[in-house]
Amino acid sequence: MMDIGRRWPRRRKKEVRRVPASPGARRRAPTPIYVSRRTFTALVVLLLLSVGIVLYLAPIIFEILFGGIALALVLSYPVRALSQVVPRELAILITVVGLFGLVTLALLFLIPLLIEQLTNFVRITPAIAASATEFFGSLDDLLNRRDLPLQLPESFVSDLVRDLFDRAQQILEGMIRNLIGFISGAFSFAVGVLGVLFVAIYLLIDVRKVKAAYLRMIPHRYRWDARELWDAFGVSLSRYLGGLLFVVVVQGALSAAALWVLGVPYPLLLGAWVSLTAIVPYLGPFLGAIPAIIVALIFTTPTTAVLTVIAYIAIQQFEGNFLTPRIQGRALQVHPIIVLLAVIGGGQIAGIVGILFAVPLLAILRVFVDFFRVRLRIAPPRDAA
Repeated sequence: MMDIGRRWPRRRKKEVRRVPASPGARRRAPTPIYVSRRTFTALVVLLLLSVGIVLYLAPIIFEILFGGIALALVLSYPVRALSQVVPRELAILITVVGLFGLVTLALLFLIPLLIEQLTNFVRITPAIAASATEFFGSLDDLLNRRDLPLQLPESFVSDLVRDLFDRAQQILEGMIRNLIGFISGAFSFAVGVLGVLFVAIYLLIDVRKVKAAYLRMIPHRYRWDARELWDAFGVSLSRYLGGLLFVVVVQGALSAAALWVLGVPYPLLLGAWVSLTAIVPYLGPFLGAIPAIIVALIFTTPTTAVLTVIAYIAIQQFEGNFLTPRIQGRALQVHPIIVLLAVIGGGQIAGIVGILFAVPLLAILRVFVDFFRVRLRIAPPRDAA
């Protein structure tokens, strides 16, 4: 019995060794191609140059990729919340279906109504200019009766109002022409939108694979820190972008509803303007309120205009004290003065694009600063070592 027990493991090992290896295991290792460091650097530069030329000749690739990443970051916010109660795959499906529902609702109802109001607003722009001139004239008469003259040339107010509304009419007409051209190029737009959705959905589904590939490129001793940097970027940007989208939509909806209740004309158009300007921190609420107050002064009573001002102040306070702190939380963690200076500087450097991208770039910079602030150390001199 002892001999059999001793022989049995040896015979079993021999049988295991005799099992033929799988075809995959017989694969030959890749043969290395040795090049000099200068040649390797030249190949990398050539590759980057080729990618840059392709992106220059076909910028839609960059737009689709960047849009897909941004949309994936926005959608990751509700996906992460839904993943607390349902599987991640189901959370992605619910989020994507909800997105398609909102887009369909906008295409069928909101956008046609918005175009109609925008077209009507352009048509009556001369009447608005005349009403504004009359309003300032009555204000001048009122101040003159109270011995508080404006002391302005007679044609100053009329010329100023006419110039302002001529410029506004040109801008709005240009927007409508661009919108019509945009609709005529619906096919290319549809291809771009589908591309963005495709990239965003696959990034949401394969985010673990992308993260694993990212970590494999990092040296082993830094992988834990690289994972923390990935998580910081994901949480900060997704919370900021997703929260910003939710906040601007809520602000626009509340503004449109308040204007509709007060009887101010074009509530949907003015509410959409509030959503656009709300992207700009601190300055956006004031820019969004000006057109609504002017329209209320011209087309309604002074009491309604005062109520419009009160409504906008209430919405701004609700957004600043309740919505943004609870929805975006600590996504930015930057002092308001720095945010304001970044917005102004972005506008000075790149116009409206700089204004839109100033705060997201500031969020990225803040993540980098927080990451390296606790890790960078000055190496001791070699003599001391």
